[in-house]
Amino acid sequence: MKAGVLFGVNDIRYVDFPDPEYGEDDVIVEVKACGVCGSDPPRILKKWKYNLPAIPGHEISGVIVEKGPKVKNIEIGDRVAVVPFIPCGKCDNCLRGNFSLCDDYDMLGANLYGGFAEYVKVPSSNVLNIGDIDFEIAAMIEPLAVALHGVLGIRPTLGDTVAIMGSGILGQLVLLWLKICGVGDIIAVDISDKKLAEAKMLGATTCINAKEKDPVEEILKLTSNKGVDIAFECAGSTITQEQCLLITRKKGKIAYLGIAYSDIHLSEKAFESIFRKELTLKGFWNSYSAPFPGQEWYKSISYLKNKSINLESMITHRFELSKIKEAFDMIANKREEYNKIIIIP
Repeated sequence: MKAGVLFGVNDIRYVDFPDPEYGEDDVIVEVKACGVCGSDPPRILKKWKYNLPAIPGHEISGVIVEKGPKVKNIEIGDRVAVVPFIPCGKCDNCLRGNFSLCDDYDMLGANLYGGFAEYVKVPSSNVLNIGDIDFEIAAMIEPLAVALHGVLGIRPTLGDTVAIMGSGILGQLVLLWLKICGVGDIIAVDISDKKLAEAKMLGATTCINAKEKDPVEEILKLTSNKGVDIAFECAGSTITQEQCLLITRKKGKIAYLGIAYSDIHLSEKAFESIFRKELTLKGFWNSYSAPFPGQEWYKSISYLKNKSINLESMITHRFELSKIKEAFDMIANKREEYNKIIIIP
């Protein structure tokens, strides 16, 4: 098969690669679309920590073309979304149903070959039927489930005022779920006018460009100096990670979804906000719960099927698999601003 193979840091090439071979409980998925996750560029361009050569890509949709003799839950020809996370099923966290916190998991697109390829081997337990959902949209089910994992975990209520710090794909998906939960007052913060425009179109009531205005001052003004009920950190920035502590009201909640890429040093004021305001801080990792892969995935598919969520406007770039290097060169050189990038074999 052809695949986008990573041979070293910032060295991804379109080459021939051995076809995957399935076991008795596996399926082979012909990849129709694979999204570029926000975690992919830092790992591919700067710091890959798994074995090489590797095939990245974990936001996968496609068609079942082969299956092992013990596979009963899916048929050849079925259109599926791939669940990239493979928990061990044996550790204490798995036995409690906390699959996202598995102590010994595997991951497609990391330590296992992923979706930047024509075919990928997947355990049969890790594919979900998508019916007639478009393949490009289905490739976004994984990040949609990640966003829902955070929203369900922080438990917004009617009447809450919520700030989303970072209005990229993750922040936009959080915004969509907040609207479905009945949250009406949503403040979107970013440094990109394009991403803020997208957030506005998706239902944000107020947008703040942090390059032009101090978001902490603006949010406190908007909330009569009280702060928001909930702050979502979706940028993975040391700046927004600290700002969340300053914009949240007393007894408020903060949901940390963005990945930390460097050490975080808090100001005295920010740290004191944690205990002086008795804040609740919660982190959310991945998107999995019991029964595996969890309601985050089943609800995401259901809401896409009934058209309650529309993700099409978020896709800004499509690259054929043969142009995988050009896609990551564009990201590395910051030649164009992008939202969701889809790789199409």
